[in-house]
Amino acid sequence: MSSTVCLTFDFDALSVWLAYDEPTTSMLWRGEYGARVGVPRLLAFLEREQLPATFFVPGHTVESYPTETEAILAAGHEVGHHSWAHVAPSEQTEDEERADFERALATLAQIGVEPQGFRAPDAELSPHTLSLLEEHGFLYDSTLMADDYWPFRPRIGDRVSRQEPLERGRDAGVWEFPMAFELDDWPHFQANFSPYRSGLSAPGKVLEIWQGEFDWMHEREGGGVLTVCMHPQVIGRGSRVAMLEQFVGHCRDAGGRFERLGDVARSLPAPG
Repeated sequence: MSSTVCLTFDFDALSVWLAYDEPTTSMLWRGEYGARVGVPRLLAFLEREQLPATFFVPGHTVESYPTETEAILAAGHEVGHHSWAHVAPSEQTEDEERADFERALATLAQIGVEPQGFRAPDAELSPHTLSLLEEHGFLYDSTLMADDYWPFRPRIGDRVSRQEPLERGRDAGVWEFPMAFELDDWPHFQANFSPYRSGLSAPGKVLEIWQGEFDWMHEREGGGVLTVCMHPQVIGRGSRVAMLEQFVGHCRDAGGRFERLGDVARSLPAPG
């Protein structure tokens, strides 16, 4: 079985900073970098390398940066659901989450997108998120971290507490493509003063981690799917795009293939 790499990009732009209690002007302009520099640079790279990719785009970004969003679609990349306002579902009431979720769906529909996949802001689902995905006919989620190289069925209705062991719920009717912070550019590279985040790794360190994850999967797991999570305002820096080029070349030389998450999800068995 061949090894698959899914390059995914969370095009958060301003929305990721608006989630802070007091976003500063400078924070917002860092988000602008993702649209002004990151997306065009990444689209040029993906075209040059003939790579398919999945972009998770909040509704706020779709409406704030329609030209850049349309360029993603025109290049043939998948656009997935990433909320409207980039607020973690775990921080919302059930009604708030539904309103945000359905507002994002309506925004995506206006540009002709019927998303097949979802990724939660801040990698935090609520107890209701998977049921919302089922209700709206989604094929997959890419948020949870209970596996590394293999899509799995997440569960709905688990019960667990400090006093009682895990009581498992039912399998959800969507596939989960696991992600991991080790394979996310934000914790490696995105620095911030308040709240403090160091985030100034050398690209070579991150390349070593990403290549090591691919090599283990490719050599010892008999295939698998490696999901890499990136952000245009982070990975879009020149030295980091150069690192991404090296990573892609390494995977290709080993025989890895590149796919959009939705294409992989459609190749998996339907819920039964």
